[in-house]
Amino acid sequence: MFALAPVRRKEGGFTLIELMVVLVIIGLTTAAVMLALPEAGGSLAGEADRFAARTRAARDTAILESRTVAVQIGRGGYEVARREHEAWRTEAHFGWAQRTIPEVGGSSEASIRFDSTGFSEPARVTLRRGTEHVAIDIAGDGGVHVAR
Repeated sequence: MFALAPVRRKEGGFTLIELMVVLVIIGLTTAAVMLALPEAGGSLAGEADRFAARTRAARDTAILESRTVAVQIGRGGYEVARREHEAWRTEAHFGWAQRTIPEVGGSSEASIRFDSTGFSEPARVTLRRGTEHVAIDIAGDGGVHVAR
């Protein structure tokens, strides 16, 4: 009769091609996720917007309370302080995001003061992070604008 040929059983496991396809898919997915993640500390434009908003709030406080308010800028961050009884009292301290370097008139430290009418000396604060930079203009009338 017919001779039965031995039946070969397929060994369990994946082929090399299947493994390579899975690795390519994982690599592409990882690359997409890494590109979609936000920058550490947020974007430099976001940092400039936060600084501008807090500077506007300091100006508004100077007007509402009829006293001098200062935004003191340094490499570690900036503080909002107000004048009380011939002394400066710090209201709040805000740190810069990692690698953010401020510059005001060639220096990394400055004090911008708003008088009781909201006026200040004009200044340009430039925030730098690597090759990026964003400028915040503070006008003599107290206006604060992010230059884009």
